[in-house]
Amino acid sequence: MKSMAPEQEQKPPQEQKPAIEYNAQAVSPIVNGEAKLNIAENSFFVKGVFDIAEIPYAKVNALEFADYTTVAKTDEGDFVLSRMGNWAQPFYDSLCDAYNKAVLRSFFVTGNPVFTASGDYRLAVDGAVTNNKAPIRLFADCIAALPPNCSARRIPLCFVNGIEKGDFSLTLKLNLGEEYTFSKLGYDTARFAEMIEKNIRTLYEKANAVVKEIDPTLSVMQASQAAKLVPQGAAAQMGQFAAVAPSLAAAIEDKITKTRAVYTYAAFKEVCDPAKIWVGFKKNDIRSDGKPPGITQPGEEEAKPDPYLFWMIAPSPDERFMAVEFAVRPGESAATFVYNTGGNFLRSAALLNRALEAITFKREVIPMTEEELRLPENVDYYMAAKRTASLQYIRKNFVGRVIHYNPEAWKSKLLEMWGSSVVPD
Repeated sequence: MKSMAPEQEQKPPQEQKPAIEYNAQAVSPIVNGEAKLNIAENSFFVKGVFDIAEIPYAKVNALEFADYTTVAKTDEGDFVLSRMGNWAQPFYDSLCDAYNKAVLRSFFVTGNPVFTASGDYRLAVDGAVTNNKAPIRLFADCIAALPPNCSARRIPLCFVNGIEKGDFSLTLKLNLGEEYTFSKLGYDTARFAEMIEKNIRTLYEKANAVVKEIDPTLSVMQASQAAKLVPQGAAAQMGQFAAVAPSLAAAIEDKITKTRAVYTYAAFKEVCDPAKIWVGFKKNDIRSDGKPPGITQPGEEEAKPDPYLFWMIAPSPDERFMAVEFAVRPGESAATFVYNTGGNFLRSAALLNRALEAITFKREVIPMTEEELRLPENVDYYMAAKRTASLQYIRKNFVGRVIHYNPEAWKSKLLEMWGSSVVPD
């Protein structure tokens, strides 16, 4: 019998290395005394002889380390883990690493970072200032600042509208007035600024290509101005599009008329100033039948992706409410989501846009109750809500949904929810 060539020999499957188990002394609401500690992907375990606690990272509000002791501050209380000797620091570092990976998942960050560093970051918003030391990660469309607590933030580059450079600091200004200052990055500061500017340029290059695809008649100046309004993830008012180029506003409306949102948009135009309606759009990578590209059966012609995802935000006649509508694919359930604005439609619409971009337009998270948000399957949404101010605001101001039974019933229900049964002239 011929022996198999070395490259043909079947090799035994590689065994996964067992997770490290740490010995510690625990003081907590559940486990007290000698304990074994394990770190997993979505939680960590504290195991006593008779008691065991699995603590999901979603319920961890802060991790602290001092005097060879780790303290995990959780929704269930504090878990104090000590007497680990030389393993104290490695345990804390590994726990922070697993925790930060969970936070990144909740931020819906994809791909690998193009820049990593550690330093200080300062958040200034509405007169309040927060300071943290944190790992800093730069991705294609965002920056993640990852202190081991609920102060972790995802900073979307599409909403950055100003950059200030110091000798060893960098400040980013966002469209709602927040300022993030990064410092103590050492000689990495200049490289960090360079990479951020490169990624922002790429975002605007893509936006420039998209607006020219929607309206090929745009001049170079018009395309540049339009791209500044809508880098991917951002929306703008129709009046702003019309001010840049009336032909672009007309082209956007034409695209909307070819979607299921055609009668919704027409109704919005009847009940509010059309120039105030926000419209956002981004290139879509989902086929019209809902499958990822490249998935076909033998003999089946691949369905083309819908070119764009469109969404609209419209104010009520008195601007005390706003409604958001997505131009969904045929066969997909559709509903109009209504929110309070507190009388400030512009800021509320901007916050809604920020919240939708933060959760990659998974709008189902917004109307979830707190109980639903805490279910294991919604753990990423729960962590995102803890760390995203715009999502907290929009969830708090959610009024209800208007289902698309038929155009007239939908419109009547929307006006009722807006507190008006009269359509303005």
